[in-house]
Order: sequence, then structure tokens, then C-alpha cells
Amino acid sequence: MSDPILRDFPELFESERLLIRAPLSGDGAEIHAAIAESLDELRPWMPWAHLDQSVEDIEANVRQARAEFLARHDMRLHLYLRDGGGFVGSSGLHRIDWTVPRFEIGYWVRTSMAGRGFATEATRRIAEFAFEDLGAERVEIWCDVANERSAAVARRAGFTFEARLARNRRDTSGALTDSLCFARLR
Repeated sequence: MSDPILRDFPELFESERLLIRAPLSGDGAEIHAAIAESLDELRPWMPWAHLDQSVEDIEANVRQARAEFLARHDMRLHLYLRDGGGFVGSSGLHRIDWTVPRFEIGYWVRTSMAGRGFATEATRRIAEFAFEDLGAERVEIWCDVANERSAAVARRAGFTFEARLARNRRDTSGALTDSLCFARLR
């Protein structure tokens, strides 16, 4: 099956403590609240955290992410507590190359849920999903060289450091910076 849009796979799966699922209409308000709570931690790394976004803007973004998921272009995943259902953060499989197949995992966790291992747990389970359900040959994590917490998640999740690319991207302030690449292979 060469056309990714014809691939069937779960839109919801679980880890030990998390329910991991595709975006759904109506997710915008709780995501907006999580972003507002976490702006100080998100702004150094996420360009979208510098935008002044309303609940409606976030809801529109969620619905666009749903469409991208269904089209298999980008696969955002929302993280919820299995016990109680509270929104933990967002992750997903991005910069997809179905010809390999290759995926990049990104993640952020709201401030009130940080430091509990949720990003590592989600990353491990999403990588497993990519390999087992999507046939991934390669899964990557990229982060800014200064983003020590993100690099630590990659290492704890079993990804191997592959490369440091010098001056290959601009950070959220516009300055040139280096990126780190971590990977897992089938």
C-alpha cells in the first residue's frame, strides 16, 4: 500500500500512565489553557508560543491538525492522564517521509505536569507506535543544542545521539544555533 492515506492504524493508544490520541474538535480550550500556563517554558523553543492566540485560534489549529492527521501529512498526538483524563501535553510524528518511512517525534508538556517523566513515557510509546503500526525504519528527535531537557528526554527514551549540526537553524529570537539529532532505527 503506497498511498499513506489508505493506511489504517489506531488513533488512540495507551502507555502506562497516558492516553495518547489524535486531535479532536473541541480540544482547543484545554490546550489553550495549557499553553497559557506554560508560556515561559515554551517560548525559548517553540516559535508558535510567541503568537498571541485566542481559544478560537487554538481550536482552529487543532482542527487543522486533525485534517493533517487524517491526510497522514503530520500526526499530532495529544497526551492525557489515563486516570482522570487531564491534558498533559502534545507530541506527535512530524516531518514524515513515507518513502523510508521516517518520522520525527516532537513533544512539550505543560508546566504543571513537567518533571514527572511524561515526555519520556510518551516518546517511548510513540516510537513503538511508529515502528509497530506505521512500519518506521527510522525515528528521529531534533532539538536546539541549548535545550538540555529535550535532549535528556531523547536519551532516556532510548534514542542514540547521531549528530550536532552547526548553525543550521534559527532559534526563536532569530539567532543562528546548532541542532542535535537523536535517532532510533528498526
